[in-house]
Amino acid sequence: MSNIRLFYPENLSINHIGKLNKDQSKYLCSVMRLKINQEFSLFNKSGEWKTKILSTNEGIVEFKVQNQLRQPNSEREIWLVFAPIKSNYFNFMIQKATEIGVTKFIPIITERTIVRKINEERLYKIVTEASEQSNRLTVPSIEKIQTLEKFLENNKNLNLIFGDLNTENKQIKLIDASKPICVLIGPEGDFSENERLKILNFTNVQSIKLNNNILRSETAVISSLSIINYLIN
Repeated sequence: MSNIRLFYPENLSINHIGKLNKDQSKYLCSVMRLKINQEFSLFNKSGEWKTKILSTNEGIVEFKVQNQLRQPNSEREIWLVFAPIKSNYFNFMIQKATEIGVTKFIPIITERTIVRKINEERLYKIVTEASEQSNRLTVPSIEKIQTLEKFLENNKNLNLIFGDLNTENKQIKLIDASKPICVLIGPEGDFSENERLKILNFTNVQSIKLNNNILRSETAVISSLSIINYLIN
């Protein structure tokens, strides 16, 4: 059986005894069919820990931490700023961006944004499951949905990488390692010219043409994040 990994947000240490939530307990006992004394892993920013099941009273798993499997590691801050899109494509985009290494998601409203609400509970579930499956030690944070203008006003200290259909630039220059890398991808229909000019006036912005073809939003996200990962790794 492959290693079962679950995200556990509370503190973990050797010999710590705790309980999983209802959904995680059901997953271990009903889906994976683990029994008392069988082992699985828990992880969070403190690292990854081997644990064993002590009991399953009333459907809730009580566990004990055995030992630490992995120390915490330092992650490069990679943010994704995006306009929400239709749900099936949206879920796929968020899952793959988490696997690639995004540490913060920032949904924005633009002039041409079609989908203007997100299901935060569903989004958190997607990023948690993707983190569990991709061997990450952290789960990305998710900010409240906000306007493009508010984002640009409140986030000055960034390396902003702007996926721009109207530029001829196809290379990313040196990135300041002391600042988060923030990828900005437009909505279906792209940014308006007024919005584009506001973005290009941002300090430390680099606009890049990802492809000669017009890409769907989710494709543009995966392409740009793959480029960033190649450059920093």
